[in-house]
Amino acid sequence: MKASHPGSPASTHLLAQRLLALFVAGWALFDFPLLGLGLGSGPEATLFGLPRLPVLLFAGWAVLIGLLAWLMEGAETGAPQERAADAREPGR
Repeated sequence: MKASHPGSPASTHLLAQRLLALFVAGWALFDFPLLGLGLGSGPEATLFGLPRLPVLLFAGWAVLIGLLAWLMEGAETGAPQERAADAREPGR
């Protein structure tokens, strides 16, 4: 099976779908119902001695940034599986 190369229409469409899914996940993560869960038993709820809500907001933000960086790096260089498949194909 031939892998799609970075910049091809198929890989661009897949990247757009993944970025849209990441946007929706971030929106849901920072929407009030899930943030309300972060409050726990009130504003005095703590996590590692720190207020729970800011810790969860920072962790969620860090995860979203990490996922975005991972997606964009994969878009520029191609997935590792694709690079390995390209290296095995003779005549390229």
